[in-house]
Amino acid sequence: MNQTMKAYVVERLGGPDVMELRDVPVPQPGPGEVRVKVQAVGINFADALTVAGEYLTETKLPYTPGMEFAGVVDALGEGVSGVQVGQLVACLGGSGSLAEYATLPAASLVPVPQSFTPAQAAAFPVSYFTAYHALQTLGRGQAGEWVLVQAAAGALGTASIQLAKAMDMKVIALASTEEKLQIARDLGADVTILQDDPERVQKVRDAAGGKGVPLILEVVGGSRFQESLKMCASRGRIIVIGNASREAATLHPAALMKRNQTVTGLWLTSLMFDREASAQAARALSELVGSGRVVPQVGPQYALADAPRAFQDLLDRKTTGKVIIEPQR
Repeated sequence: MNQTMKAYVVERLGGPDVMELRDVPVPQPGPGEVRVKVQAVGINFADALTVAGEYLTETKLPYTPGMEFAGVVDALGEGVSGVQVGQLVACLGGSGSLAEYATLPAASLVPVPQSFTPAQAAAFPVSYFTAYHALQTLGRGQAGEWVLVQAAAGALGTASIQLAKAMDMKVIALASTEEKLQIARDLGADVTILQDDPERVQKVRDAAGGKGVPLILEVVGGSRFQESLKMCASRGRIIVIGNASREAATLHPAALMKRNQTVTGLWLTSLMFDREASAQAARALSELVGSGRVVPQVGPQYALADAPRAFQDLLDRKTTGKVIIEPQR
């Protein structure tokens, strides 16, 4: 095989334009690692924030973006078992997948049905594990309970709707356009409301019986976080998963006391170190995927050379489902 490959390298923080496509050496798997021929990379808002230096952890430069991807196992490092060359796998590598090949610990592989397309496999790990932990592990969602899903047509939003309906929950979906709301309805959302509707707070409360929503999946942040507090029911739970507004939010703890509300942060990376929680999520998701109740929602697909445009389209909220980049395209 060739000794070099195409990969994106980031040497300075900023917008998508700082990503440079270069020829770099093909990586070799070390002990306990596998090398994967990357076929599809799932792009998350967190990837764009990491390139900008605005994510939860410091971006260490130089850096190749891409925390989530899928492809075919190409080579095994010393001591690796339980995976075969030629097998389709999904991967949570943290970074390094916006390239034609990537190496990562075998423990970071996520089993997926071999019937999945590479794009479906790449759309699965981050969004569906995050949605599961938000609704189940931390959110403690119950059958018949209302849940509010923000950015409902995005990768996490579509995953959250599917999982909530599989849990027999009732879903209120917020999105920016009628087209995006239709996607939410097609996935089973019970009530859909435009996120910029001037009456959105009251409409959400009314939809949930006038008392507010017991469970809110908060991804917008900024000034909208105060709206989430107003839409949340007494003794309700808000799971903070993102900050798409990229604005600071203000929280006064006394406000939580008045209505006995709970605000919980969720970061998938740290939860993946909880083996028991991760194993439980994997079992539950495997069952739902196998039954067909959960189908990864693939959004727009881009060639590797168009990755900066894909990042910008995501930031500009022009996309639905999981944004996919295909390095072999």
